[in-house]
Amino acid sequence: MIGHGIPSPEAARKFLYQFHEEEKIEEAKQRRRGEEIAYIPAESEALVGLGWVNRGLVQELGRRCPDQRIATVDQDATIIESRKQEALRTYEGERGYQPMLAVWAELNVVLADEFRDGNVPAMMEPLTVAKRAFAALPETVTTYYYRGDSACHESDLINWLRNEKRTEGPRGRIGFAISARMSEPLHKAIEKVPEAAWEPYGAAHPVEIRECAEVSFVPGEKSEHKDTQPLRYLAIRIRQRQESLFADGSKVKHFAVVTNIREWKAGRLIEWHREKAGTIEGVHDVVKNELAAGVMPSKYFGTNAAWLRLAVIAHNVMTALKRLALPAELLTARPKRLRFLIFNTPGRLVHHARRLVLRLATTAARLAEWLAALRMLPIRV
Repeated sequence: MIGHGIPSPEAARKFLYQFHEEEKIEEAKQRRRGEEIAYIPAESEALVGLGWVNRGLVQELGRRCPDQRIATVDQDATIIESRKQEALRTYEGERGYQPMLAVWAELNVVLADEFRDGNVPAMMEPLTVAKRAFAALPETVTTYYYRGDSACHESDLINWLRNEKRTEGPRGRIGFAISARMSEPLHKAIEKVPEAAWEPYGAAHPVEIRECAEVSFVPGEKSEHKDTQPLRYLAIRIRQRQESLFADGSKVKHFAVVTNIREWKAGRLIEWHREKAGTIEGVHDVVKNELAAGVMPSKYFGTNAAWLRLAVIAHNVMTALKRLALPAELLTARPKRLRFLIFNTPGRLVHHARRLVLRLATTAARLAEWLAALRMLPIRV
């Protein structure tokens, strides 16, 4: 029915092996400085080409959704456990890999991915992934935002985001909010915030009291330029409602967010920043646990990188299918639900009256939905 035979496992293995180039690994090792251990190999030509496939898919989806002119890029790394001998230990102690993804939150598609060894810290060169993510956005997008955790609190990335004349990215403003790493000077500045400045934010929590406040803080980093407007720091304070029961020093916890968005109130900005947990972390879960990226097929780095990217493309194809063709009720459906409703529908091929007929075991209403979807899927050539 698809016009060619399904490749054998051996053919698939040989195809994936073509994405690995040992020379890229050696070149990355040679680029290490001083006592550095971690490194990120450059992508092979084949892997770069696979990335262009995903970029074209995202841009075609954006062309078909021209009303979506806002793009919020959420970036985060995740751990994929592996017992392979070549897998290196992560910061949590187990062996595995730690790839990084960047997601377009409004459309729930992966803009960019970078496969990494387990010992590569998430704060190592996050700018590379951010640049790829913004470059993958379609021209229909006119308003840009960025959200990240403390691993993205890195000077090169922040300076690139706040520079409206940035290279290798869209010109103009990118509004961002990033979890700030809690340095000693920042913690002292938070402790100096007067009690009257703290105000609750978000919905009431049954156990915790959550408050936020503006913090007067300017980091003494060498990367700060004299003519650059200081960034805005927001402090978060979390206390237990029954403080007397907690005498272990954990009564009060402090966090912080650094941002260049000044027009939003503190509570709204913090809630918006926390929403990334429902986007990027959800994509990590789906890609690893429902699209096979959680099990690496090979000992070769490039092969595993291609495996992850193919899972990303599969995720984006299904997202495009739901957004462009399927009923609105399936917009949030996970791959498992789509398999039960559509992909695993039993059928029988019947030769009748010199024709090949496919009989499906489904309802007429469901079949009508599929036919309507098929009419909406042809792409522009």
